[in-house]
Amino acid sequence: MTSPSSLWQSFTLGRVELPHRLAMAPMTRNRANADGTPGELMAEYYGQRATLGLLITEGTQPSADGQGYVNTPGIYTPEHIEGWQKVADAVHEGGGHLFVQLMHVGRTSHPDNTPHHRQPVAPSAIAPGEEVHTSTGPQQIPTPRALSTEEIQDVIGEFRHAAASAIEAGADGVEIHAANGYLLHQFLSPNANHRTDTYGGSVENRARFVIEVAQAVAEEIGADRTGIRISPAFPLGGINEGDTESVHAQYRYLVGELAKLNLAYLHVHHLGDDELLRSFREVWPTAVLVVRYGRERGQIAADIDAGLADIAPLGRFALANPDIVERLRTDASLNELDPTTIYGGDAAGYTDYPVFIHA
Repeated sequence: MTSPSSLWQSFTLGRVELPHRLAMAPMTRNRANADGTPGELMAEYYGQRATLGLLITEGTQPSADGQGYVNTPGIYTPEHIEGWQKVADAVHEGGGHLFVQLMHVGRTSHPDNTPHHRQPVAPSAIAPGEEVHTSTGPQQIPTPRALSTEEIQDVIGEFRHAAASAIEAGADGVEIHAANGYLLHQFLSPNANHRTDTYGGSVENRARFVIEVAQAVAEEIGADRTGIRISPAFPLGGINEGDTESVHAQYRYLVGELAKLNLAYLHVHHLGDDELLRSFREVWPTAVLVVRYGRERGQIAADIDAGLADIAPLGRFALANPDIVERLRTDASLNELDPTTIYGGDAAGYTDYPVFIHA
């Protein structure tokens, strides 16, 4: 067998009992309806992958300001809740558990991609210097508008409302997206956050917004239904968090403070700094999930075996193989990922990947 026995041990994560140490990583697929409502195809997609146990959804905007891309789902209107209920039902019918990832993109947006066509918001009026795909093709991301101190409280309220909406829709929890160059990560990064109020400047101030969002969500739905994702030193979206010493100072403080909340899990999008990852492990009281870029099949259990992680979320393997758990258990071959169908479209490359029938 390709997969070590450590993958098949059960695990308690917050309020849910997981049958193994695999999970589905959040992956943007751009197949929600135009208004952000999940449709029947999304329910089928997630339901097909229910055997992964813990399914973390694609980034889901908590407000109109939070949307950055075409056809990404929302979780802030009654229609969104109704759509996500179908997804949750499909996952639960397959024996899985659903955590909705709450993603506010901040400056990584364009007015053409939002329902209100307004200027993006961010910690500071600094453009990332990148393009974003729109319905008319790639466009330069405009300079965002800096959020006022009062508006930051409104955004925290949006996360609170979105978390409550996810639970109303039947989700088992939510994951706060504080990674990959989006709004919370922008507050953490000194090159995106030039604020001079209590949300900028020092390590403590730059972490304040992330901590307050986590506190609000945990208060609203329970810490044991709240996870959070971080990506130290991840350069996506024009982010530059400085040298290794600066990154360590920022994230050791942040994770230390978040650890006090006793959240269900910490999800690390890991770029290879094992020293930093070990420091998280030493202070984090609950589950740690680790995703690494370019991880091969034989390396899936490596972080679990090394004591660095409890759960190994799968990205491209889960995308191309709805029955990835069975394939790994039986050492079966894997479907190849079709990169041309990842973002947007219909069932092709979404719900039509073949299932392996084990004799």
